[in-house]
Amino acid sequence: MGNTKIEWTESTWNPVTGCTKISTGCKNCYAERMTIRLHSMGQYNYRNGFKPTCHPHTLSLPLNWKKPQMIFVNSMSDLFHEKIPVDFILDVFDVMKKTPHHQYQVLTKRAERLASLSKILPWRENIWMGVTVEAADYKHRIDCLRQTTAHIKFLSLEPLLGDLGDLNLDGIDWVIVGGESGTGARPIKPEWVRNVQHECCYQNVAFFFKQWGGVNKKKNGRSLDGRTWDDMPPQALAFK
Repeated sequence: MGNTKIEWTESTWNPVTGCTKISTGCKNCYAERMTIRLHSMGQYNYRNGFKPTCHPHTLSLPLNWKKPQMIFVNSMSDLFHEKIPVDFILDVFDVMKKTPHHQYQVLTKRAERLASLSKILPWRENIWMGVTVEAADYKHRIDCLRQTTAHIKFLSLEPLLGDLGDLNLDGIDWVIVGGESGTGARPIKPEWVRNVQHECCYQNVAFFFKQWGGVNKKKNGRSLDGRTWDDMPPQALAFK
């Protein structure tokens, strides 16, 4: 487990590392940049570079964490990558099932595979499932997420790369929005963010604005129209 500066979670757990790029949001992947650094440092879990790699030795870690945590699962990968065996995905879900005192946030761009496997996954109330939708071309991922029986469903609109237009948030509990950060960060426009915030308000969905991003994300901050937006799904309160 690693403490994290990601604003919408508390810790990370990476039973899988590595990925491949499948859509426009992957262009400046932070996980790839970090993997290159960790590989050069000789970190064992990154011995294969950014090649998708399962780490069975990490599966038992949450079983030993007594303090309840909000845990982002696979911040350095995508659990539903086609190279990850179904049996290993089930092993990850089994650990989450056995540790109901933690809240787990799973995020994927492979929404089609998620939907195809949903019926065999042991969904529990402490397992949040999300999909990334960085541009209007990928809004179909929301429909795939709706096909699952996850108890808490969320969207990560990060990096937000364009106006998403009308958003059908039926069945969605939480929406995160953020701009891209780091070298080569692509711009985000305030009207894109406001459009999402208005949709969330109208459809009664929790809205979390993570950051404006840019090369100096700390300087640019995370205030939208004079305030920060840190809403969480109401179901999360049951764990507090």
